[in-house]
Amino acid sequence: MEIWINPACSKCRGALTLLDAEGAGYTVRRYLEDVPSQDEIREVLGRLGLEPWDITRTQEAAAKELGLKDWPREEGARDRWIAALAEHPKLIQRPIITADDGTAVVGRTEEAVREAMSRSRE
Repeated sequence: MEIWINPACSKCRGALTLLDAEGAGYTVRRYLEDVPSQDEIREVLGRLGLEPWDITRTQEAAAKELGLKDWPREEGARDRWIAALAEHPKLIQRPIITADDGTAVVGRTEEAVREAMSRSRE
């Protein structure tokens, strides 16, 4: 498993605490420092089964500056959204946990973190 975190985020810290308490094996990616490429974002979106606007933090200052709330949420605008996430990684919802079975979850709840753990156990 890999978990994309922002260390300043309480949800990320909570997810790490739960993973540690359960003895889960994982690697940490501080995605604000090790920024995912557009291709990596596309891959994670595929694993999540979501669209880029589904994982965008629209209340962030950068989102407001870009006017994201007015951007179309349709296939034709997908690349524009992905480019914005790659250029402004703070807009990416967190934590994102990629499971060993090829899926991923946005681990904002204990249930979601446990779901990722169950998908990574054999």
